[in-house]
Amino acid sequence: MLFSFLKYLQPTHYFQRLTKANGSVFPNVKDLPEFVLSELSRDTNYSSKLAADYDLSWQAIQNGYVGNAPTYTRFETFSVEDNYHFIRKYFNSAWVFYVLLLRVFSCHNPFREIRAWVKTRSINRVSVGTSPIFYKDWDAFNSSLLKESPKVSVVIPTLNRYTYLHDVLKDLETQDYSNFEVIVVDQSEPFNSEFYKNYNLDINLIRQEEKALWLARNTAVKHATGDLIALSEDDVRIASNWISSHLKCLVFFDAQVSAGVFYPQGQHIPKDRSFFAVASQFATGNAMLYKSVFESVGLFDRQFEKQRMGDGEFGMRVYLDGIKSVSNPVASCIDVKAGTGGLREMGSWDAFRPSNFFAPRPIPSVLYYFRRYFGKKAARIALLRMVPLSIFPYQFKKNKPLLILGAFLTLLILPIVFYQVFKSWSLASQKINKGPLIETL
Repeated sequence: MLFSFLKYLQPTHYFQRLTKANGSVFPNVKDLPEFVLSELSRDTNYSSKLAADYDLSWQAIQNGYVGNAPTYTRFETFSVEDNYHFIRKYFNSAWVFYVLLLRVFSCHNPFREIRAWVKTRSINRVSVGTSPIFYKDWDAFNSSLLKESPKVSVVIPTLNRYTYLHDVLKDLETQDYSNFEVIVVDQSEPFNSEFYKNYNLDINLIRQEEKALWLARNTAVKHATGDLIALSEDDVRIASNWISSHLKCLVFFDAQVSAGVFYPQGQHIPKDRSFFAVASQFATGNAMLYKSVFESVGLFDRQFEKQRMGDGEFGMRVYLDGIKSVSNPVASCIDVKAGTGGLREMGSWDAFRPSNFFAPRPIPSVLYYFRRYFGKKAARIALLRMVPLSIFPYQFKKNKPLLILGAFLTLLILPIVFYQVFKSWSLASQKINKGPLIETL
């Protein structure tokens, strides 16, 4: 990783890993085009010139650089002071103090750590993404895919959400791109086949008795007749240019995956996702990719059945294979967040907040993913970073009296939390011993 302290703050981030071809996403600064460099700001306060270059490379990726410049294939280590400088610049001061504590309690020289932490106190935090790189040719760009009009297979698994599914099917009826089929894998109980007769769509309906999300998506991909797969969900709303915007993105950036953006109903696209960028995550509720991507990396891992992070794991395989995936805010969708059905009905909605005191924390599939791709040490750091935050109920976070009460309650339930984490680790070990359940296409 660019700066070694990122291992404490982003221990299980895609970009921590090099690809199979020994590449990274971080462009070599000397190869960046001038229009990109003009949008960045060199920090001359680092003690190392190379550290300042790495900082520019970080800025480029965070501000939306998507290009073909050669990337760094190995990273030099820098002084402790330069590392504190970097994290103070881009992370909340509370997380900087967290790193200091981790370093001191993991047998690093406390005098050197504290001295570097103190010496960098004057570094002000900056917000990345506030001045994203602007792709001026986007609006006028004519996508060759739109001219060729290849068939697109829209995949929607559904479970007991006919009311919400009706809305997204109606949205698909209004698409400005016409050559597509809709593959619905219905796991609902009771199953209502009559529901699908009221839509002006080419619907391929597949009835699936087993309540299994990743099986449903794998089945749909196998049955797809299109060269491109568009992944959607049964509780989203999409604009009339949803399909065409994904197709345009693939050609404009010469990418194989267009990763659309979600935002909650009644809100707006988050600022840090409101511009094109190298995708740092993959969500199966809004994406388009060539069917050949599944041929390269395999289908979804069924180790994640009825659990979380199966889409993140698939995205990791895409990243490691060196396949270009672009975060596409134009092909956004509204997340309705249905209160029933789907993973909620399977009892696995929140990855780190268990449904009861005796359930594992986090859901075992999360640790299976962390340990498989990043190792035990990184998984432990991820637990240390995420589990304490997951103990606090959502409603406590912005209310100071409740926050104090929450801290007190946290101390009381710590033994239970240790049990939950131990249980999750044990169940994840079973998954790791069993190995991935990934079919080839």
